[in-house]
Amino acid sequence: MVLRLSKLFLRTLREDPADAEVASHRLLVRAGYIRRAAPGIYTWLPLGLSVLRKVETVIREEMSAIGAQEVHFPALLPKEPYEATNRWTEYGEGIFRLKDRKGNDYLLAPTHEEMFTLLVKDLYSSYKDLPLSIYQIQNKYRDEARPRAGLLRGREFIMKDSYSFDVDDAGLDASYEAHRGAYLKIFERLGLEVVPVSATAGAMGGSKSEEFLHPTEIGEDTFVRSAGGYAANVEAVTTVVPADIDFSNAPAAEVRDTPDTPTIETLVDAANVLVPRAEADGGAWTAADTLKNVVLAVTLPTGERQIVVIGVPGDRGVDLKRVEANIGSFLPIAGEITLEAAGEEDLKKQPSSSRATSDRACPSTLRCSEPKGPPSCSTWWIPGWSAAPRGSPAPTRPASTSSAWSQDATSAGTASSSAPRCAPVTKPRTAPARWKPPAASKWATSSSSAESTPKPWN
Repeated sequence: MVLRLSKLFLRTLREDPADAEVASHRLLVRAGYIRRAAPGIYTWLPLGLSVLRKVETVIREEMSAIGAQEVHFPALLPKEPYEATNRWTEYGEGIFRLKDRKGNDYLLAPTHEEMFTLLVKDLYSSYKDLPLSIYQIQNKYRDEARPRAGLLRGREFIMKDSYSFDVDDAGLDASYEAHRGAYLKIFERLGLEVVPVSATAGAMGGSKSEEFLHPTEIGEDTFVRSAGGYAANVEAVTTVVPADIDFSNAPAAEVRDTPDTPTIETLVDAANVLVPRAEADGGAWTAADTLKNVVLAVTLPTGERQIVVIGVPGDRGVDLKRVEANIGSFLPIAGEITLEAAGEEDLKKQPSSSRATSDRACPSTLRCSEPKGPPSCSTWWIPGWSAAPRGSPAPTRPASTSSAWSQDATSAGTASSSAPRCAPVTKPRTAPARWKPPAASKWATSSSSAESTPKPWN
């Protein structure tokens, strides 16, 4: 039956909706494709629903082409499967939880890994039934703190999720490549430019993860890409650790007082006055010749709050997103972990990692000393967690506790009430591209606070 335009359930708007931030949101609402029902929740109108169904048709055709079969799970799910995998708590406040009239716990599904696995476990009992690929196109629900950009970041959204079940790793690799090819064909048919990038699996888990990102000015993810074909989300970027440099012939370290140097910039200025370096040895000292400790407060899935310290060259900052995505394997802790710059209250609870509670309380003397034992917080060198290229300005956010400190590439120091921070050493400019601790590493702590993350590579 032909639908006349005069009968079409459609009303267009002359003005942009007040809550629309991006062009796609404004146009979808004004053209009568969607209508806002609540923050992050939208009603699909006839025109929008017609487009949605065509997109789903493309997806179904390509999934059928690789032998995947469609199923459909309920959106309202019981607590028990997610409690068994610990994701009932790992998701934190990011999911919608509810109780029925009998007091039983349920959730609105943010994803369906548990349900897919239980379904196959229930119906299949032999490896001879494998391989199997099943998928669904279903509504998902996540309690976004700040829904924005219309359909791009909502509390209710539609996801196509597919799962393969294989006998061995070779079968897993074959299924992965089949799905990867199907996804690329789907985006090609839809006319979307996408860049496959390496990614972290996050709460969904998995041994390998890729994202298909569409470059756009309103995107929230950032990825790196090289001319050689390497591409990765900034959370999953890996860098090459340079070979060790022989410092056996380097001059012995010298201890110098550096009063009134609360930042890396002022410490570098003091070093150039106290121990100026000749041009033949590399010229003036820079922030790249120092090492600073960035103090972070980590909140575990249990709610416990811990302090960790990350050492980076003085001209670099810490990419908090990458630390948050990878730090669980170093603690080691499973589940969702959040982190932020450590504050004064955090440092007061860690006496072995805090010398003072304000910038003004630092003594003006300076010393590098051998630690008597491991402090209660850890100091790690984790390659690839720093951002901003050498030569970029050092972060300028003031430390919430005592001053930043620098450290020789071949010796480590510990900061205490009698040892505020380590001065630069007089040695030839042979520092590696990325600092690396010596083989016989020593514990080292500082009470400088973390600064905000500099903008990573675009």
